[in-house]
Formats: sequence, structure tokens, C-alpha cells
Amino acid sequence: MESSAAHVVLLDQQGQPCGTERKDRVHSPHTPLHLGFSCHVLNAAGEVLVTRRALNKRTWPGVWTNSFCGHPQPSESLEEAVHRHARHELGMQVGEVSLELPDFRYQATDASGVVENEICPVFSAVSLSPTDPDPAEVCELRWVAPANLAAAIEAAPWAFSPWLVSQAQQMAHYQSRGDAAVRPRGH
Repeated sequence: MESSAAHVVLLDQQGQPCGTERKDRVHSPHTPLHLGFSCHVLNAAGEVLVTRRALNKRTWPGVWTNSFCGHPQPSESLEEAVHRHARHELGMQVGEVSLELPDFRYQATDASGVVENEICPVFSAVSLSPTDPDPAEVCELRWVAPANLAAAIEAAPWAFSPWLVSQAQQMAHYQSRGDAAVRPRGH
């Protein structure tokens, strides 16, 4: 389980590290810019894993989102953080980790007034094991065809996290390609 004393890397407006702050203190109505990441996990059938955030999450509870996301620790690479969070949130091993959107950045305000303000590189990965999700992180999950997820996001964007809505619009594997298997770029 991730410690409440986990730290996030604070960033200046150019995206350069400028300090750290405890994760449990950084998210507020005035959240400073910090480093995060998102990951979209695909299986051998080309389906993407979407998760529904646990109902007890401080922000965006019960909202459907990408496979998982998180914050790297100050001494940790983004790829190490991807593997750590896959194990922690989903009980899953992942491989073939690929950087999809290196410069993704977003700011969004939850209904509670808490702001998310991140430079958030987006990764894809391939599932290497079954899931065993942490109920404090995930209350539901589904494997879906990327084109079907893109259609659902277009039809009801309010049911999804704002970062997933924006990421899916930018990621190639959410674009319909007929009946062909859809894979992330570079695979």
C-alpha cells in the first residue's frame, strides 16, 4: 500500500523539477503544477483496460478512467513508477511500456473543488498477468475495444475522467480502424 507520506515532484511552468511536496498535502483548490503519469494497458486481443475509481477516492470518485495513473517518487523514473503503480493499483505485471504522449498536460477541477494540475506523460503497456485490483483504488474494471471506448467517451464524456477524455482524443489506438486489430503506436 502506498504511504500517505509519499511525495510528488513539483514543477515550474517550463516543466522543470522545483521541489517536492507530500501527496496528501499537494491536492487542493490551489494545486501546484506537479508530475504525474497515465497508463493505458492493452491485452493480447488489443482491448484496453478501463477502471472505475473507487467510491472513496478524494477526487473523481466512481468515475471511469484509463487503466491507472499516479505520481513518480522523486528518486524514481517514470517507467519504474508505471510498474509500481500497476502492481499497487491493479495487482498486475505489465511489459512493453511505451511513451505515447510525452508532453500531455492538463488542469481540471473536481466537483469537490480540488484541482488536478499535472504534466502527465501518457504510456501504453501490455498486460502480462491477470488483475487483482486494490479496492481502495478501483471498484470496477472492464476490457473494451479501443474504438468502443472512444465512442462511449464521445457519447457521454461526463462519465469519464477529464484526463481520459483528452488523452483518448490524442492517442492513435482509440481511433477506429475498421475490424483490424488496434494496437498502440510502435507495436
